Amino acid sequence: MKNIVVLVSGGGTNLQALIDAQKSGIIKNGRISCVISSKEGAYALERAANENIPTRVIPRKEYADNKSYSKAILDALNEEKADLIVLAGFMIILDEIVTKSYPYKIINVHPALIPSFCGEGFYGLKVHEKALEYGVKVSGATVHFVNEEADAGAIIMQKAVAVENGDTPEVLQKRIMEQAEWKILPQTVSLFCQDKIEIVDGRAVVNE
Repeated sequence: MKNIVVLVSGGGTNLQALIDAQKSGIIKNGRISCVISSKEGAYALERAANENIPTRVIPRKEYADNKSYSKAILDALNEEKADLIVLAGFMIILDEIVTKSYPYKIINVHPALIPSFCGEGFYGLKVHEKALEYGVKVSGATVHFVNEEADAGAIIMQKAVAVENGDTPEVLQKRIMEQAEWKILPQTVSLFCQDKIEIVDGRAVVNE
């Protein structure tokens, strides 16, 4: 049974999707063993507490720089014996000391079809604002491994979602969460925990 550690910063809707998937048996051979928040009072902590999932708060504001903060996160991950780390609305780009310590063991969900609308500065509603500005007819979500570069790790799963006339960034965000993010994130976690993802020439291959 693999230990899944989820890193959060806010409301925790993706964490809730993982909790629901765990309860319904979608996630096989893994369990959420700890939720770590970058700030106190994040609603995600309440979601975890409701399910008796252990939580830790490591506030970013208490650390002088990203490197010292990343070191504190790394120490916590080691203490929690993390097999898989899921960034679920975690708003901090971690230093390479973390990504290099856990290669191909950290995953993130991005609310667009990478390589579109991704990289530094593309997060939250900004992603959907840009997609609508560009006039794309299809957007979606991507689950990928995390490496030293923002949104540049190997892609594991993607799911397309139609952009509709009259969409606002908020409406598109909600549709992508409901139709893509909350589905492919738990699926990816389950595949990882069952050792069904392998890396071939730097690309992620899913063996269903």
